[in-house]
Amino acid sequence: MPRLRRPRSPVLLLRRVVAALLVASALVLAVRPPEQPPAPPAPGTPVATAAADLPAGSVLAAGSLAVVELPAAPAGSTADPAALAGRVLAAPVRAGEPVTDVRLVGPGLTALLPAGQVAAPVRLADLGVARLAAAGDRVDVLATSAGTPSAATVARGALVLAAPDDEGLLVLAVDEDTAATLAAAATTATLTLNLPAPP
Repeated sequence: MPRLRRPRSPVLLLRRVVAALLVASALVLAVRPPEQPPAPPAPGTPVATAAADLPAGSVLAAGSLAVVELPAAPAGSTADPAALAGRVLAAPVRAGEPVTDVRLVGPGLTALLPAGQVAAPVRLADLGVARLAAAGDRVDVLATSAGTPSAATVARGALVLAAPDDEGLLVLAVDEDTAATLAAAATTATLTLNLPAPP
């Protein structure tokens, strides 16, 4: 009479399956290449930017500039805000925008003068009117004398080179004769502006 084989213990079978899985896992870990650490971020380039929206004619100061890191420095930019302090914006700049040389009035105001013209400072009586003009605008200057019923135009279509302060001062590009007329009018009349439509 043949002998009956005793069934294998389920516990023993489970142990063998678990052991086989552990051996397989160890082999997978052994042949897998080690993980590479993540690459560090590429270093940025410090660039001086506008800390807030700045209009044309603004005089740059430490508080109006911030240094940020960009992937690359734009042409004409600088990393040193001190190099821009006191410079005048020839065009508006948005917050976070790098301040480059093309946004600045040249080393001297005469750098922007058309041929045959001079830079003439004009102080207006109305600060609100003065704030309407910015570097690059064209303006007419009107003079009103005491006892005179109407204003006289003493400069027409003058280019605003800069509006360097908040005291009503503008620097205009005009010919020498107009500059002399403006200087004389400033001593006897009240000056104001018209902003004509662009040609």
